[in-house]
Amino acid sequence: MRKLNASLSALAALLCTALAACSSGPPVPDWKMNAQSSVERFQAAYLNGNALVEQTEFRRARSQVAGTGKLDLVARIELLRCAARVASLAFEDCAGFDALQADATDADRAYAAWLAGKAQAADVALLPETQRAAAGASADTAAASAVSAIKDPLSQLVAAGVLLRSGRATPALLDTAVATASDQGWRRPLLAWLGVQRLRAEQAGDTQAAQRIARRMAIVEQPLAP
Repeated sequence: MRKLNASLSALAALLCTALAACSSGPPVPDWKMNAQSSVERFQAAYLNGNALVEQTEFRRARSQVAGTGKLDLVARIELLRCAARVASLAFEDCAGFDALQADATDADRAYAAWLAGKAQAADVALLPETQRAAAGASADTAAASAVSAIKDPLSQLVAAGVLLRSGRATPALLDTAVATASDQGWRRPLLAWLGVQRLRAEQAGDTQAAQRIARRMAIVEQPLAP
């Protein structure tokens, strides 16, 4: 779970820095520990396709931070939620963050623009380090290579999702995203990326590939064991 909590690189690291315990310091307020734990759980639940747990834990994390009046941290939690959706190809407006963007940091506003596929050149330098190479690549093949070099799974899927949203997804990028989601056992993004692969196979007239992907999706869609 801690690996997942760090999975949005600088963004998650900044949040964790604000929430994390320090062994040599004063006692850590309950809200910090509660919020950090809920962030970990809502991210994991969303990626695993458990909407009810995701909603419950997200509300809990947001409530814990909101009680402090720290608007920048509330905005960052909203941004983390939106990033997980981009990784899963749920391209929605990040309404929760938009409502707080006036109180967000410049880096968070740049990241929000990147998630929306609207990042400008000035935003790239403010992005988490894991995203900069993909964001700054001029050629689609170079961007796909930059994504494949990202070591953190969720950060990799976020970058891949942004490139797809921007119309820059190559077959190699799709292969990378599918392999990463599969290796992590993340049902929601895996189904989304397999769906894109199947559509492209159908459009190319590759019936065998499309049917093979459909069979794979059917397995993934089987209900979770109780």
